[in-house]
Amino acid sequence: MGLRSICSRRLRQSIAWLALLPALLMTPALAQDVSEYGMKAVLFYRLSQFVYWPPEEKPPSPLVLCIVGKNPFGTNINQLNQGSGTTEIRISPNDIGNCHLLFISRSESANLDNWLNRAEGRYIVTVSDIAGFARAGGMIELPLDGERVGIVINRRSAQKKGFGFNAQLLRLARVIEP
Repeated sequence: MGLRSICSRRLRQSIAWLALLPALLMTPALAQDVSEYGMKAVLFYRLSQFVYWPPEEKPPSPLVLCIVGKNPFGTNINQLNQGSGTTEIRISPNDIGNCHLLFISRSESANLDNWLNRAEGRYIVTVSDIAGFARAGGMIELPLDGERVGIVINRRSAQKKGFGFNAQLLRLARVIEP
């Protein structure tokens, strides 16, 4: 398969995902059918498609998603990754230096500063659903807002490391710049 076919397929997948993302975030009926962490697993798994990597870094391949603390996603995250050779999922990695997106679970609330410090100086997109995560210096917070999963982006924290975000994601998110 040629590069043009791969790019075309990825573009079609991204467009399909963009069409689905608002429905996942905004539809209460879907929230009843899919668990909170089912929706958050999809968001975490797909976030990299909406991240612009720093100019001095090429987009990673394979993409390494890491989850620290108690895995809140259960089997949802592994089900999303079936058959994908482009994404690797690591639960409780010993070294986060190889992670590209790092999900800090609520079980690590007491260690949040430690995890953010460990991610400092590395090209890692930090994600969590800990209340106040974005204000504390994390990049992307996934709070539950009623029956919907919201997105809060700390743009300043991301920009310090050279990350940017797709306009579609920014329109769906609440952007803060503390």
